[in-house]
Amino acid sequence: MSERPPSDLRIPVLTEVIRNATSIDGHELEVLLADVQTKLASRTFALTDELLRSAFAEMEATLFAQISGKLRRQLPELIDATLREHFEARSEPQGRP
Repeated sequence: MSERPPSDLRIPVLTEVIRNATSIDGHELEVLLADVQTKLASRTFALTDELLRSAFAEMEATLFAQISGKLRRQLPELIDATLREHFEARSEPQGRP
């Protein structure tokens, strides 16, 4: 059986905070709660979107730098080997029929 934390350690629920902070009740309170929940959801979505876009941009930049670095290191050798193979094959005497 789990024990409930002391009331001073409990995290208040949004609806409890609003109900305790206002003197309105009934339908007006429900409208206020819905409005606050909508604003929180909208702002949470915007923050999430911003953080995800930033994270993807950082990952993209990191991948771009890694790939560019590998290309800088490996392309010269690849080009050199390809040219040597091509010209060595052309310089070898062809067999006569």
